[in-house]
Amino acid sequence: MTLSFTKMNGAGNDFVMLDNRDASLALTHAQIARLCDRHRGIGADGLLLVESPQSGADFRMRYYNADGGEAEMCGNGARCFARFARKVSGHTGETIAFETLAGVIGARCLGDGVQIEMSAPHSYAVATTLDAGGEELTVHSVNTGVPHAVIFVDDLESVEVSRLGAAIRYHPHFSPKGTNVNFVNVRAPGEIAIRTYERGVEGETLACGTGVVACALIHHLETGASAPIRIQVRGGETLLVGFETGATAGDFTNVTLSGPADFVFDGDVTL
Repeated sequence: MTLSFTKMNGAGNDFVMLDNRDASLALTHAQIARLCDRHRGIGADGLLLVESPQSGADFRMRYYNADGGEAEMCGNGARCFARFARKVSGHTGETIAFETLAGVIGARCLGDGVQIEMSAPHSYAVATTLDAGGEELTVHSVNTGVPHAVIFVDDLESVEVSRLGAAIRYHPHFSPKGTNVNFVNVRAPGEIAIRTYERGVEGETLACGTGVVACALIHHLETGASAPIRIQVRGGETLLVGFETGATAGDFTNVTLSGPADFVFDGDVTL
């Protein structure tokens, strides 16, 4: 089987993009993992399928991690999805809506960048003390479409992301599905830098959109920093998270994520 694909990049988070609006593709987890393999495949942090909608939106987004497992949402992937879906469908409007396992996502395409409207965050837990690899860490958590743990650190460069990230990702506190893990350094009020251990990739990635949102919201809860929050990711780009707050802490509405979504190349691959 030969597949035509597009490779895209969102702030260093890279994806294989496939048009499946005719429902002709039924890839196995092993096939997806092979496509994402950086040595024997195309190489990517995940794979995205554009499908026909089921509930009245413009499109349906299916997202798979590099291990082949399907996930509810990917923020950087959603931005790439918006530009790719417009390209393959000929959609000319600036805004589109697409269905995900985390709910319907709205996107506004602005040149090479995209602003997406995130689903409502939930499942906040603040300042939980966990043992990770023999260290006691203060861990905050929130679900921004997928679960995220957030840990504030003084020195981002010295953090053992792979070791500590894996320890938290598989910690019994987050069982059975585990969590993504973000390490955060506050540069200034409303400006943070992060490194992310991504579930499904099972290692550090250059960016994670839902992780960026999780870190921004926790930073606001911890410091009162106002929106938009600027977040520098490992890939070097700066993303923006906007939000409005309600009467109680953790009551967020109109959460948005803005950043680049770049086409890299098109190609064909044989499975």
